[in-house]
Amino acid sequence: MATGPSYRVSFRRRREGKTDYQMRKALVTSRKPRLVVRGTLRHLSAQIVKAETTGDRVIAAAHSRELAKTYGWKGNCGNLPAAYLTGLLCGYRVVTKGLEEAVLDLGLQAPSKGARVFATLKGVLDAGVLISHDKEKLPTEERLSGQHIADYTKVLSGNPDVYKKRFSENLSKGLNPEQLPRHFSSVKEKIVSSFEREKPPEVEEKKPPVERKRVRKTGAKPRRARKKQREGET
Repeated sequence: MATGPSYRVSFRRRREGKTDYQMRKALVTSRKPRLVVRGTLRHLSAQIVKAETTGDRVIAAAHSRELAKTYGWKGNCGNLPAAYLTGLLCGYRVVTKGLEEAVLDLGLQAPSKGARVFATLKGVLDAGVLISHDKEKLPTEERLSGQHIADYTKVLSGNPDVYKKRFSENLSKGLNPEQLPRHFSSVKEKIVSSFEREKPPEVEEKKPPVERKRVRKTGAKPRRARKKQREGET
């Protein structure tokens, strides 16, 4: 370990490889909510986080587990289609709360082209949230729908043992990998339609009341003149 009067020990979370403080400072000073995408081999989560003086506050979040529990997703919860659907779910939840803009927080992840983090970003973008990005980093529509997985099944068609072992999780849930793109489209429609039903009905703006002027009858005397006339008669 280096020693000396000019040596400075890095922050604990930087030593553990959890936080890039230089990048975090740039994101926080932008004063925009951050899209934080983190994942493991089997799952993935997306959060919209806002930095405050008391700490980070989560505005909206989504986890890939919700796809299977709520929307009937039968595929793997850690692949590209699941990452896109998780981002779409998180994006719609943010839009319903009135947030329209955010910034992507990669943390210490390498910005690899077509990675899961950019699949999640594409889902948030399709939900209507504005996030600055490079279009070349986003996965293609075929990969987002799982078409590359369906094509891979053709390679394993001649080896049924490897096919069953590789797709055992999908087959146990009753999903053939060849039907993954169609299943992806149906789950996406469920997510979109569920938030369309939650939209409040549009209320028509009330028009201001029209001021109506009193129309005096022809030959009618003003109120003061009528009053004086009654007093004179008495």
